[in-house]
Amino acid sequence: MKDLTTKKDLTTKAEERGAYLLLSLPAVLIYLFVVAFPMVFSLILSLSNYRGGQIFGNPNIRLVGFQSYIEIFTAPNSYFWVALKNNMYIVLMSVFGQIPLGFALAYILSRKLVKGADFFQTVIYLPNVISAVIIGILMKNFFLNSSSVWMQIVHIFNPAAEFTLNQHPMTPVLIVMLWMYTGTYVIIFLANIQRIDVAIIEAAKIDGASEWQVLRHIIFPALSGVLVTSAILAISGSLKSFDLLYAMTGGGPANRTSVLSLYMYMVAFRGAPNYPLANAISTVMVVISFGLIGITMMVEKRFGGRE
Repeated sequence: MKDLTTKKDLTTKAEERGAYLLLSLPAVLIYLFVVAFPMVFSLILSLSNYRGGQIFGNPNIRLVGFQSYIEIFTAPNSYFWVALKNNMYIVLMSVFGQIPLGFALAYILSRKLVKGADFFQTVIYLPNVISAVIIGILMKNFFLNSSSVWMQIVHIFNPAAEFTLNQHPMTPVLIVMLWMYTGTYVIIFLANIQRIDVAIIEAAKIDGASEWQVLRHIIFPALSGVLVTSAILAISGSLKSFDLLYAMTGGGPANRTSVLSLYMYMVAFRGAPNYPLANAISTVMVVISFGLIGITMMVEKRFGGRE
């Protein structure tokens, strides 16, 4: 009797395992063809001498090692370091600008510290539903023309002032990104703050806790995991910034507002295409992204709590 029960249990587990594998097979195949294969193929191309044309069966294509990676860092006409610096500006603005501002606004709205919370929530999130290309064109006319609205406002307070793209190339871009993407983090934090039991906050207020003490000892620990997730989203989004910058500045003037994704696009599709170099840039972007995300998770593990 015991042997029959054991065989039945083994059969049931085998059937369950088979069902799990069958159900997960479509997702695994999609991942392999859509994510894993392009990543591996991109890495191989970055190590080759491919310059266009037929790929498979082309006898002229061969692996040349890390020449493209060396070219990224040493070529005299490379503006990799400028693009990387601009990406780091965007990462810093996202992690230390969008996330804190989004959290502060979400806390104010969730605690009903202002009237018309629903209205302000809609207004703050509104830029996220507009195409980044459209916003880039609008903000180009707002900031970057000699007769722009921004220059007219500046001249009201200081007629002798000059604020041009040549003098401050990344400042308008950072301002627009702060305005455009903060609403995303407001929604994320607002949704998670509303998950916290109101009774806990009310009990703390009855015991004499101040608003700051509620924020520090209840809200912050409860949102530790959300803060890390938001930081990861901010880092990955910052490194792939393309559409807004392409429409707003095109990387100009003189590539001073270029970022890594824009640099990769220019190398691959402008002038004489250099596909190995473009794929090498994309690989470097992935490595930098993983490195920054790893640092974020280490900091959270060292200093943060858990939900």
